[in-house]
Amino acid sequence: MNFFFLIFIWTITWLGWNTLAPTSLRFDPFPAFVLWLFISNMIQIFLMPLIMIGQNLQSKHSEMRAEEDFIVNKKAESEVETILKHLENQNDMILQILNKIEQIENKK
Repeated sequence: MNFFFLIFIWTITWLGWNTLAPTSLRFDPFPAFVLWLFISNMIQIFLMPLIMIGQNLQSKHSEMRAEEDFIVNKKAESEVETILKHLENQNDMILQILNKIEQIENKK
């Protein structure tokens, strides 16, 4: 907010100097650029807080999305681990079956 106050004070000073100072010391003739300066600064002062609020909301949404992604990734990791364990068990069972088949064939 200090930045907005600084812009506001600078605008008031600029306007005051160019309207109240002696004519020889004025550097911006009234109302040419003074009016445009005032209008542009007022627009900046009123729009900047809206932009900042929007950025804060966007960062909160991205944090929530990141947390949800983390939860999904943890679930996926546990499911992959379960599948790998199941495949290892199947591999062990297939090896046992193959060993039994070999033993039976060797006996013949």
